[in-house]
Amino acid sequence: MELNLPVHGGLEKYRLTGEPVARGTTYSPARSRLAFAAAHVVADPLGDNSPGAPAVIDWEHTLEFRRHLWSLGLSVAEAMDTAQRGMGLDWKATQELIRRSAAEAPDGRIAVGVGTDQLTGPASLDTVVGAYEEQLAVAEEAGAQPIMMASRALCAAAESPDDYRKVYDRLLQQSTKPVILHWLGPMFDPALEGYWGGGSFEAAAASVVELISDNISKVDGIKISLLDASKEVALRNSLPEGVRLYTGDDFNYPELIRGDGERHSDALLGIFAAIAPAAAAALHALDAGDLETYERVFQPTVPLARQIFSAPTYYYKTGIAFLAWLNGFQPGFTMVGGLQTGRSLPHLADTFRLADQAGVLTNPELAVDRFRQLLRVGGIDA
Repeated sequence: MELNLPVHGGLEKYRLTGEPVARGTTYSPARSRLAFAAAHVVADPLGDNSPGAPAVIDWEHTLEFRRHLWSLGLSVAEAMDTAQRGMGLDWKATQELIRRSAAEAPDGRIAVGVGTDQLTGPASLDTVVGAYEEQLAVAEEAGAQPIMMASRALCAAAESPDDYRKVYDRLLQQSTKPVILHWLGPMFDPALEGYWGGGSFEAAAASVVELISDNISKVDGIKISLLDASKEVALRNSLPEGVRLYTGDDFNYPELIRGDGERHSDALLGIFAAIAPAAAAALHALDAGDLETYERVFQPTVPLARQIFSAPTYYYKTGIAFLAWLNGFQPGFTMVGGLQTGRSLPHLADTFRLADQAGVLTNPELAVDRFRQLLRVGGIDA
């Protein structure tokens, strides 16, 4: 199969060469690593999902995508930034998403984002705590593990590391389940610049480790998304025994999950939603001690991940939804908040090529047909 794709201001004929990874295979959860895929939401194509409008969700396809992830042995990180928290998914829709997804999750294989995005405008620390408490109650009512998401409102209100401690100490003591903390870098959300109140990574990391050490029975682990493997390893090596480091590094995940022989990272990744069959196959190879297969399956996905998460990184959600559409998990390439316009056709063409080469186009014929349609709408004869 071949089609014309935009390249360097012109068109170039591209012939698909990839072999779909683990097509039609189901897996049990990996034994050696915990692996969460942060899942996106599917917009209802008949709803008004224009920028600023309340989200209208296609629930059946949204939940079907989660069933797909569970069938591959992955757990679901629900209502995270991949689901467009703060970028189209409002709090009312988020609550419904958490309840519906948690009701279907097998064996508790779900963790859900708990944040403060129902707030608008400046907020005091007490108001931030109240917003977190409201969302924590929704997570606990659903029976899901909380992921204490980084808060734009807290970042704006906090004047020192002590302010973060005041908020997190209060929240951690209230949670009935050990939580996953969440450190999202400014490349994912510029409003989170300077999170934890430290003037440097080292100072912020020291504050986080102290918080965890003082609340160790309440913390399962911490997800860090700074796209810097050396910083992740440094934090991982500083964590108390038994506290997990969940990699959110969508650039360097194969080496971080593999580990260094002494410590490794578990996974909580948006890219796993896009490369789910490959992620499942690689993790099961790791279970078997087959590092050759682990590398062979994972490494071709890294160029794709770097493309999807390229700057401006916060538009990576467009690439996740694009691949879900190509692979038949949603009827149209539409997103809440109109975010399907977040990437250009040339960018999506490069994503298509790399997805083929990574073997994650699970139905190449369908993918070609759908992308041809999109290119034609964009004025390109594919």
